[in-house]
Amino acid sequence: MNDDTTKAVLEGGPADLPERVVSVTGPGADVKVQFRGGYEHFRATTRHQETAEGPLPVYEWWERTELPG
Repeated sequence: MNDDTTKAVLEGGPADLPERVVSVTGPGADVKVQFRGGYEHFRATTRHQETAEGPLPVYEWWERTELPG
């Protein structure tokens, strides 16, 4: 793939997170997913997971932040 985005697998976090394969910008950049009044934060690991789209990097959940309001 030769563009600014790639895909990654999200591991951990809420069990009902709707998307587990997401687009990420730049290798190693943290991923922030808006979900239920806050953000779920994922960090890159050194692991890869085989998917229907081929091997993808695994990002692991590490924290949640709440939106004000």
